[in-house]
Amino acid sequence: QVQLVESGGGLVQAGGSHRLSCAASGSISSIKFMGWYRQAPGKQRELVATISESNTLYADSVKGRFTISRDNAKNTVYLQMNSLKPEDTAVYYCKAATIPRDYWGKGTLVTVSP
Repeated sequence: QVQLVESGGGLVQAGGSHRLSCAASGSISSIKFMGWYRQAPGKQRELVATISESNTLYADSVKGRFTISRDNAKNTVYLQMNSLKPEDTAVYYCKAATIPRDYWGKGTLVTVSP
């Protein structure tokens, strides 16, 4: 079992920056990779970025603006978001991928005002 708790959501002006955190607990050693996903109103959940021991992956829509990182000592993954746009408004979810299942946090809302 893995537990995930996201934090850092809030209201941000367009062009601004914000950082999200995801603290993991439980069976940390079973995690293959972690990631951030988001779901905007009326849309499907989509990948934002993932991070493993050796690799990071970004959605085209956030490349060059968002950075995913991890602090293994704190079992925490971060999402640094820069140059935010109104279309980045969404609930952001943290995911931990293990075998045989994925674990999800409850999400944190980021609202970007024009």
